[in-house]
Amino acid sequence: MTRRKGLLIDITKCMGCQACASACKEANALPGEKEEELSATAYTVVKEKEDVYYRRLCMHCSDPTCASVCPVRAFEKTEEGAVVYNPKKCMGCRYCIQACPFGVPTYEWKKRNPLVRKCTMCIQRQRKGDTPACAVACPTEATIFWDRDELIKGARKRIEANPGLYVNHIYGEKEAGGTSVLLLSSVPFEKLGFPTDLSEESLPSLTRQVTSKIPNFVVVSGVLLYGIYWIINRRMELAELGSESKDQGTSEENDRDDMKR
Repeated sequence: MTRRKGLLIDITKCMGCQACASACKEANALPGEKEEELSATAYTVVKEKEDVYYRRLCMHCSDPTCASVCPVRAFEKTEEGAVVYNPKKCMGCRYCIQACPFGVPTYEWKKRNPLVRKCTMCIQRQRKGDTPACAVACPTEATIFWDRDELIKGARKRIEANPGLYVNHIYGEKEAGGTSVLLLSSVPFEKLGFPTDLSEESLPSLTRQVTSKIPNFVVVSGVLLYGIYWIINRRMELAELGSESKDQGTSEENDRDDMKR
């Protein structure tokens, strides 16, 4: 069984050199100019806030919302840990863009046949036994690639060894059900723009709790509606019988009157 891999990004080690972003563009044959925000030509970006450099990229959720909302299953969570996209299946509905709790997927708005774009955690490199390009390029090991469980253990050790340096939290360990990209920081994550109000349960699991009740609801509703239909229909039948009996009685009275005449 393949152990799920992940990326640990230690923001305290990032010096803003952009090597990860450049390597990502080269690995994915994207235009080389520097970009400030995620886009169809930038799968990862290095941002700066309060003299802190940090990366933005797909978080590769353990139970991805983008995959759960896609009506044609264009997104898939792989056994390696990456969330990948199949452009051949995509119908362009962009539900994935609206549903992502981290605001990651982007769209090729200017193309005649646009596609959704995002980081794939270099899945093709992984399957050849290689490391994602961003982790290879990082000169300070601010980004490292390994088994997700081992990365979490290593991150905890760093926090315990340097309690004054790190926020006591591994971002991505539990957010939205957990992600394959994990972050450590010396600055509270909300100050860097990362959503911190996410449930520890994945969004798809919450929706499944609701949708799982739908079949029972439909059955109960169907029985109830049929019961109402039967009662109304029965009343109409009785009313018709009563009307026919009344008409028949009137007809018999008229016949008797005619006979008397």
